[in-house]
Amino acid sequence: MNISYGLENIWTWLITLIDRLFCRAGLPYIFAYTLEKIIFGVALLVFISISVLFLIWLERKVSAHMQSRLGPMHVGGWHGWAQTIADMVKLLFKEDIIPAKADKWVHRIAPIVVFVPSLMAFLVIPFEKNLIGQDLNAGILLIFAFSSLAVLAIIMGGWASNNKYTLLGGIRSAAQMVSYEIPLVLSVLSVIMLVGSLKLNDIVEAQQGWHWFAFTQPLAFMLYIIAATAEVNRTPFDLPEAESEIVSGYNTEYSGLKYGFFMLSEFTNMLIVALVAATVFMGGWQGPKWLPLPGIIWLLLKTYLIVFVLMWFRWTFPRLRVDRLMDFGWKVLIPLAFVNIFLTGLFMVVFK
Repeated sequence: MNISYGLENIWTWLITLIDRLFCRAGLPYIFAYTLEKIIFGVALLVFISISVLFLIWLERKVSAHMQSRLGPMHVGGWHGWAQTIADMVKLLFKEDIIPAKADKWVHRIAPIVVFVPSLMAFLVIPFEKNLIGQDLNAGILLIFAFSSLAVLAIIMGGWASNNKYTLLGGIRSAAQMVSYEIPLVLSVLSVIMLVGSLKLNDIVEAQQGWHWFAFTQPLAFMLYIIAATAEVNRTPFDLPEAESEIVSGYNTEYSGLKYGFFMLSEFTNMLIVALVAATVFMGGWQGPKWLPLPGIIWLLLKTYLIVFVLMWFRWTFPRLRVDRLMDFGWKVLIPLAFVNIFLTGLFMVVFK
């Protein structure tokens, strides 16, 4: 018996029912298609919201135990599970302050520009074989394209605040994110060479039977994790925020809900890079046949394992100095990524 794709079967039944209802009503297929995508989008927003709230709580608990303390314990009862919800409500009622000489429209839309591309990347991630927003042939390329838009939003936030410190923080952030985007993409390129496809479902199916690319491409997997840590501004690469400095980089002049959007996008991006790592390097929604769990459960277990590793990094390593951070990206990660691509190509020529 095939491992049960529980949610996939429910989703297939739902869209079949919608198609039949609209067909009997004599309405064009485009209406049924639009309704299906709206339902999927709403479900995706609910999933992202719950996941981000859980990740913020988990970050606090992981850091607390690593530092021999308790973390949130009171709000909501068991281990302070409602602390993040209370913080979210607090941010909603905080005063929204905009500097007098700021570019007000750019200042307002920067948090939206940083958050919306993060949502778009979820549309091409296969949670199960047929449980996917849009199964595009260039799905992995689309994820990297959307993630690169975050650089624009950070520069907008730094420049619009009319503050020299935020502008310098925005420029520093852009330099870091552009630099580490290169080894991030190059690390995945070796996997694409082996699979011969940019389609995420094809990459997942190429890893059947525990033939994970994390094992067959260990250097690429290591490069991806390091570059992804820098791409989502996590310690030891958290120079875009640098909360221990006097000012907090590009988001210094933000407060209330707009500041919350910046923080929300950070955890959303961390979830995205972990989902991509689980999909590209750890078999995605596939699991062992002797344990019949839905594919989405396997994907989330692998994803949260990667998330835990990223949190482990944050509370273990000190922040790098900006010049050493850039040297590490350009002089270490990028050359190693090219070496891995060369070795992968050599392997394909010799053994295939």
